Amino acid sequence: MLVSILKKIGVKFSLNDPHWGRDPEKNNKNQNQDGKKPPDGPPDLDQLWRDFNQRLNQRFNRLLGNKNGGNGSGGDSGGNGFLPGMRGAGIGAGVIAAVIAFLWLVSGFFIVQEGQTAVVMTFGKYSHSTPAGFNWRWPYPVQSHEIVNVSQVRTIEVGYRSNVKNKQPKESLMLTDDENIIDIQFAVQYKLKSARDWLFNNRDQEEMIRQVAETSIREIVGKSKMDFVLYEGREKVAFDVSQLMQQIVDRYAAGVQITNVTMQGVQPPEQVQASFDDAVKAGQDRERQKNEGQAYANDVIPKARGAASRLLQESEAYRASVTANAEGSASRFKQVLVEYQKAPGVTRDRMYLETMQQIFSNTTKVMVDAKGGNNLIYLPLDKLIAQVASGDAGANRQPPATGTMPGNVLPSPVAEPGQPLDAQRQKESRSRDSRESRDREVR
Repeated sequence: MLVSILKKIGVKFSLNDPHWGRDPEKNNKNQNQDGKKPPDGPPDLDQLWRDFNQRLNQRFNRLLGNKNGGNGSGGDSGGNGFLPGMRGAGIGAGVIAAVIAFLWLVSGFFIVQEGQTAVVMTFGKYSHSTPAGFNWRWPYPVQSHEIVNVSQVRTIEVGYRSNVKNKQPKESLMLTDDENIIDIQFAVQYKLKSARDWLFNNRDQEEMIRQVAETSIREIVGKSKMDFVLYEGREKVAFDVSQLMQQIVDRYAAGVQITNVTMQGVQPPEQVQASFDDAVKAGQDRERQKNEGQAYANDVIPKARGAASRLLQESEAYRASVTANAEGSASRFKQVLVEYQKAPGVTRDRMYLETMQQIFSNTTKVMVDAKGGNNLIYLPLDKLIAQVASGDAGANRQPPATGTMPGNVLPSPVAEPGQPLDAQRQKESRSRDSRESRDREVR
């Protein structure tokens, strides 16, 4: 910018010009006298400064309409040549100073992008913060600024660097409440909520965040069991760590907002990984067997309860049936007693016939011709035994046993017994007793 201003006022110079800074007339005189060309070496600095002031003085004299300016050189006008030269030098210095001051003031402009905040400092002390946009401050060294990105989500890795396999044992190994060593890698994400606090209240901010994260995770894990941290408690541990970290950074006035804590890896140390896997497998087998036993119990217990309930209901039904039958028999006996008192003979004969009908209906019968005179009687015992066995087994009815017996002995149609052999014998015994009692009464 200074060069353009000097060009506008007619000051032109170039270090590449070998004649710049030399008087052409003197050069011509020297060339004519010596018959040689002027030297091509670098110009004298004093001569350059004098020529610059002379040309600058001439330009300003023309602009100001100096009446003494008939002579363009301004240095050959007798005794007054010194004062215009000094005045021109002062004006030139003022212009240069103004240009420099302008450039200095212009250097105070700066641009803040969206999502960023600029912190302005006066002689190194906090002055104010500026939002996004085009801003201005006093240039250096009066004021300076530092731009901070407050919308960016920053990440701090604890226990590893860039990759989970790149572990940092000093950060990742920690002790649980049940005195077991566990290896944890996690990442902390945070944003800046105050650029001033972030810059001025703490030194080496990222290392401070890492130390706060390590302190928080060690405190939370130190109060938890190993199984809880390894399995069901990962999310709970991450949440507690984020809450504790926020409390600590707020106490430090770090200007940080913890947004998320992500557990990247939770496992036992590599030295005991194989043994731990065996223990985990044994625990899984235990849980599997426990679940199988519980499933079997859930299957058997309801069935047993159902069977018990069914037996109770059957026993209640049997009791009700027996009670009802007993009451019915007692009532029938009372009715028979009344009828027997009215007509003993008729009632006795009817009871005898009913009893014999009941006996013969459930008993195997063999008809024998007593008039045949045959002393040899053939009984089909094999068929009778087979019918009794089938009756005991509860089989279906079979056709009656038939056959030809010597001596005109024909078995009568035999009905399948509906009751066991002992029951039939008891009925026969009762019928026989009833018959004997009837005979005694007749006598």
